[in-house]
Amino acid sequence: MNYARLISGGGRFLRRLCTVVTDVERPMKRVGLYQRLSALDITGGSVWQTLNQYVLEGKAMGKPELERIVVELRKYHRFQHALEIMEWMEMRKINFSLNDYAVQLDLVSKTKGVIAAENFFSGLPPRAKNKYTYGALLNCYCKELMTDKALDHFKKMDELGYVTNLAFTNLMSLFARLGQYSKVPELVHRIKQRNLPMSAFTYYVWMNSCASLNDLDEVERIYEEMKRVDGDKVNWQAYSNLAAIYTKAKDLEKAEMMLKLLENEVKPSQRDAYHCLLSLYAGTGNLGEVHRIWKALKSVPPVTNFSYLTMLSSLRKLNDIEGIAKCFKEWESSCSSYDPRLVTVCVSAYLNQNMVEEAISIFKESSKRSKRPLLRIRELFMKFFLEKHQLDGAVSHLEAALSEAKDGDGEWRPSPQVVSAFLKYYEEETDVDGVNELCKILKANNFDDSWIK
Repeated sequence: MNYARLISGGGRFLRRLCTVVTDVERPMKRVGLYQRLSALDITGGSVWQTLNQYVLEGKAMGKPELERIVVELRKYHRFQHALEIMEWMEMRKINFSLNDYAVQLDLVSKTKGVIAAENFFSGLPPRAKNKYTYGALLNCYCKELMTDKALDHFKKMDELGYVTNLAFTNLMSLFARLGQYSKVPELVHRIKQRNLPMSAFTYYVWMNSCASLNDLDEVERIYEEMKRVDGDKVNWQAYSNLAAIYTKAKDLEKAEMMLKLLENEVKPSQRDAYHCLLSLYAGTGNLGEVHRIWKALKSVPPVTNFSYLTMLSSLRKLNDIEGIAKCFKEWESSCSSYDPRLVTVCVSAYLNQNMVEEAISIFKESSKRSKRPLLRIRELFMKFFLEKHQLDGAVSHLEAALSEAKDGDGEWRPSPQVVSAFLKYYEEETDVDGVNELCKILKANNFDDSWIK
């Protein structure tokens, strides 16, 4: 099992920088068990019940399959379910590899926080406190921007001989996220001093840091070095990273040149690469190329919900309302599972164009088809009506959301953005205390208001 793939926070960082998206519906050979586990958000039930039932049915289930499912669930941010699988494996006395402990530590951090991850690390047997678990804890500190703890932990790793390229790259990502871009080249220099191999992601963070310092000449020098020294690492992700950099710098000619190189590297089955192309061509404002790539993507079925989501998001970026309507209708008529995220994109696009009736129409129809309340979409309406100084409309959606949350999603509460929008409205448009008004609405709907005070 490759620790760099499993533990590094780099995957998420890269997707943000390069606008790369992944396909959450890639078919898997492990259809039976994986399908049951991946559907738990919709069907309800628990991981433990599902695994125990599978065993009672006499179906084969080995550790390698469970590990593969954990990888898949982590890839799509289903961290709680992935952690529960590992806890079930422990309960069943399934032997853990040294890598498994690192994966579990990472999942504990993502679901319970850094302190829980530190406690988990402290309680590990001596043999499990190795370069993998040390590296996983470093990644936790870097992800949470805990600079002092990250540097102290890195020093300890160095003393133990556990420092790898990945450890340096985690620090590079930390400083980049903090906006301390000038520290990134210093870390690259230390990597080279130690003759550690440069990963593709190390190059990406380095390039993006230089781009953030407006040094495109240095970006191009790094690209040339990557081709010369690590040519096998120059793949479609590298071109997508460069295309994103040039797009942000408004050098659309070079951006599209990189996108053409990206296309030359893509195989028909690499759906995530096509998603990247859609997003990046949308970033360059090239609607024609977005439709061309979409046509190429659809030529290799199946066309998944996530593919449609990426296309709709790209069309929204380009304000192609006609294209959005056509794409959404096509998806609705053929989808096997109803994904509220696509509805969210459409409603958002219509509201951005002040097409309220169209947005309401889609919302009402989608509410009938969705198995769960569309609470986050109601939030879009709340913010829209508040911006239009229509308090009654915003309050109506808030009250409806509170009622639906009690029936179907008790964990929901208005997002900080929605709360801020209400408070801003009350402050600017009325002479009443916004906090008190919101608390009245919450109390009237038997909803906890302690968190808002």
